[in-house]
Amino acid sequence: MKGVALYSGGKDGLYALHLAEKKGIEVPYLLALKTTIGLSPHWENFSALKTLAETMGKELLTFDMKKGGEALANFITSLGVDYLIAGDVLLEEHLKWIESLADKAGVEPLEPLWRRNTRELAEEILNAGFEYAIIAVNREKLGREWLGYTFRSVEDLEFFLERNPNVDPVGEFAEFHTVVLASPLFKERFTLEVLSTEESERYYWVRFGLVRE
Repeated sequence: MKGVALYSGGKDGLYALHLAEKKGIEVPYLLALKTTIGLSPHWENFSALKTLAETMGKELLTFDMKKGGEALANFITSLGVDYLIAGDVLLEEHLKWIESLADKAGVEPLEPLWRRNTRELAEEILNAGFEYAIIAVNREKLGREWLGYTFRSVEDLEFFLERNPNVDPVGEFAEFHTVVLASPLFKERFTLEVLSTEESERYYWVRFGLVRE
């Protein structure tokens, strides 16, 4: 069985991919979507997404959402896969979109993180060997000083949550966005190199490079 994973370089999507592969599903394709609903800190750092795809030995595909949902479904159908993999946890609206997209594409939706307790999930991701850094924060929820903060252990998570008790542990409500620096999926480890700090209507975010350790 084969799958395509929605991909931003963030921890939730890559952990969902990891769990899918542990189930025995082959995932040769990563699919990055170019949004039409505002700036994406992930897409703005597309060169980093390519670097991570390369270290996983996977093919990075892109799709411009201005072409529409039906065209996206047709694109997924053309890949000849069985599953569409995503890393949603609590957002019903996005789950329904994934389910509808998968139905139109003739594939099964696979959401292995769905309805998980987010504190337990964050600890599980870290204990599984994932390390990740914050690349964007919602201006209304977190200060720019958290840009670049790196989670390498449960202790890093605890420190972050002690100082930000109203923020979801995995940032499920878009309080923050991440890039994965190390994981069982990767052949290499990386550190985050912040190149510049930017502002948009919604986020403080960074342009960054990935430095091989």
